[in-house]
Amino acid sequence: MESCKRVMVVLRLEGLALAIACIALYGNFGESWWLFAALILVPDVSMLGYLAGPRVGAGVYNLVHNWIVVIVWFLAAWYLAGDNFSLSLPLILGAHIGIDRALGYGLKLPTGFHDTHLGRIGKAAQAKSGVPVRTN
Repeated sequence: MESCKRVMVVLRLEGLALAIACIALYGNFGESWWLFAALILVPDVSMLGYLAGPRVGAGVYNLVHNWIVVIVWFLAAWYLAGDNFSLSLPLILGAHIGIDRALGYGLKLPTGFHDTHLGRIGKAAQAKSGVPVRTN
């Protein structure tokens, strides 16, 4: 069990490192921090997929919250447009994903919103373990 906790810490630190990298690259492109602030939470609109049930919700959420989308979008923007604005948008998504992972919010499992690849989150985790869990 202890080694599993260590792996989760590594995965969360990895998310933090990727968030920092995306934010640093974004800053290097010189785009507006107001744009960053306005768009950083937009990926969470994907949670609306849960209105169609946990399986669809997890699929929609995971489609948006994965590094493959960030990398493909960034490479496509680089190849097709090449301007700083186009390149900065996938970095905002990458920062969002990295921050989520650093906070323990992982890819969702089809069993429910609170079940992630990084473990249970929110009140569901607290109910299972009896230990208070941050619910942000």
